[in-house]
Amino acid sequence: MLWETLSVVRDLPRLHEIASVMIRYGWGDLVRVLGINGALERAGRVLHWHSTSEISQLDAPVRVRRALEELGPTFVKLGQVLATRVDMFPPNWIAEFEKLHSQVPAQSYEVMYPELVAAIGGEPGEVFAAFDPVPLAAASIAQVYRATLKDGTPVVVKMRRPGIETVIRADLRILDHAARLLESEVADARRYDPVQIVSQFRRSLSRELDLAKEARNIDQFARHFATDPLVKIPKVYWEFTNDQVNVQEEIVGLAGVSPDKLRAAGLDPKLLAARGANAVLSMVLLHGYFHADPHPGNVLFLPGNRIGMIDFGMVGMLTEPRRNQIVDLLHALTRRDEQALLQVLLDWSGDSVPDDERLAYDVAELMQSYDDLQLKDVKIGALLNDITALMRDNNLVLPADLTLLFKTLITLEGLGQQLDPEFHMIDNVTPFVESVIKERYTPQALFVRGRKSVREALEVAADLPRDLRHLLRDMRRGRVKVDFDLKRLDHFGHQLDSAASRLTMGILTASLVVGSSIIMTVKGGPELFGLPFFGLVGFLIAFFNSVWIVLSIWRSGKH
Repeated sequence: MLWETLSVVRDLPRLHEIASVMIRYGWGDLVRVLGINGALERAGRVLHWHSTSEISQLDAPVRVRRALEELGPTFVKLGQVLATRVDMFPPNWIAEFEKLHSQVPAQSYEVMYPELVAAIGGEPGEVFAAFDPVPLAAASIAQVYRATLKDGTPVVVKMRRPGIETVIRADLRILDHAARLLESEVADARRYDPVQIVSQFRRSLSRELDLAKEARNIDQFARHFATDPLVKIPKVYWEFTNDQVNVQEEIVGLAGVSPDKLRAAGLDPKLLAARGANAVLSMVLLHGYFHADPHPGNVLFLPGNRIGMIDFGMVGMLTEPRRNQIVDLLHALTRRDEQALLQVLLDWSGDSVPDDERLAYDVAELMQSYDDLQLKDVKIGALLNDITALMRDNNLVLPADLTLLFKTLITLEGLGQQLDPEFHMIDNVTPFVESVIKERYTPQALFVRGRKSVREALEVAADLPRDLRHLLRDMRRGRVKVDFDLKRLDHFGHQLDSAASRLTMGILTASLVVGSSIIMTVKGGPELFGLPFFGLVGFLIAFFNSVWIVLSIWRSGKH
C-alpha cells in the first residue's frame, strides 16, 4: 500500500496530463471510472471537464488516435500494439490505429552526444572513421545515424533517446493501474483481459528499449537465412553494441512500393512480391520466429531482386504446437474444410465457453461465402478479418501470440498487392502448407513422433510409483483437495447465502414481534406516547426489518 501511494504521488504530474488529454477528447467518463479524477482532486489539481466542439464532432476512433498521439511515445506504441488486435476492434478502429507512427522530431546532437559517448565508450571521431551527426531517422524510442567503421564498412548507429526509459516506466505504471481498475469495474472489459494486454505490452516495450535484444534478434534471423542468397539480413557489430546502442551493417536498397520506380532500377516487382512473401512465410511456418512489422519502410529491394529486412525491434514467436495449429487452419481454409476450421477455433477458445451450435453455423456460413470464389481470388487478409470478426461475435478472444501473426500476414499481403496488383497471398501460402503437411507424414517424421510418444509413455510409467506414493502420503496428511467446477455453482451459492440471510432476518423479526407484544402487556417501565418504550422500539425494528426483507425479495426478482 505504501509503495502504491508513493507511486501515485510520483506520477501525479503525468496523471494530470493524461487526464486532461482524455477529458479534452471526450473521455471524461473513463477518467471517473479509473479514479484518476479523485487522485488529482485530493492533490489539489483542477481538471477542466470539457472538450472543444471541433473535437467532440470527431468519430470515436479518430479521437482515440489523436489522444494517443498527444500522450507521447508509450501511448503511440500502445496504439500500434492495439492495431494488431483485429480480434478486439472492428476495421475502422484498426485503420485509425494503423495511422499511428513513431516518427517524431529528432533531438539535437548536443543532447544525444553525452549519451552516445558513454554508450560507445569514446568520442565518435575516435571510434568511427566517420560519423554523420544529422540523424538518418528519428523515432519515439531511438534515433539512427550513419557512420563508417575504421575498415571502411558503412554502418548505421541506432541509439536510445536520453531519459526515454524513465518516461516509459512511469506510463507503464499508470497503464497497469488503469488495466486493473478496468478489469474490476467494467464487466465487458474482463473478457479481453486488459491486465494481460498491458503485461504483454510491457514485455514488448521492454524488448524495444533494450537495443541489444534487437541485435540478438538480427543474429537469429541471420542464422535462419544464412544459406538463402535471396534474403539479406544486416550484420551486427557486437564490439559497439549494448542495451543503449547497436551498430549494424547498412543495407542500401530501394524502399517503398512504387512498381515504376523498381522497374526503372532493373527490378521485377512481381518477383519481389513473391520472394518477400516466401521469406516471411518461411519465418512463420518453418522457423516460428518472424519479423512482425514488414511495412514498406522495413523491407528493402536490392539488386538481383533480393530482399533486405531491417528494424527487428518487433518480432513474433510461435511454439511448435501453435505452428501446427496455423498450418491446420490454413490447410482447412484452402480445402474449405468446415470441421477442421471449427476444431482449430475451439482449440483457440481457451477458457471461453462458446455456443457450439452458433459457432458451427457461423463457420459454415463463412465457408459458404467463399464457395463461389476460385482459390486465386481469395484474399487472405479479408479472410483473416472475417475469422476474427467471427471470433468477436462468438465472444472468443484470439490468443495473444496470434494477433501479431494475423496482423503481419495482412500487412504482408497489402505490401505484395502494392508491388503486384495480381499478387495473391494464398498462392504463396498453399505450397508451404502442403509441404508442411506432407512432411508430417513422412516415415521419418512418423518415426520421430512415435519414438517421442513411446518415451513420454515410459517416463509416465516410470514416474507412476513415485507419484502414487506422494499421493497416498498427501492423503494420509489430509492435503488432498478435490475441486468441483460445477456450472453456475457460484451463483447458486450466492442465492443460497441470500436466502439464508433473509430467513435469519425473518426469524429475528418474528421474535421481535412476539417479544414486543409481550412487553406491551407488562405494566411499568419507561413509556413513549403512552406506550411501553421498549415494546414500541421492538415493533419499529421489526417493521424496518420487514421492509428490508420485502425489498430484498423484490430486487432478487422473486416477487
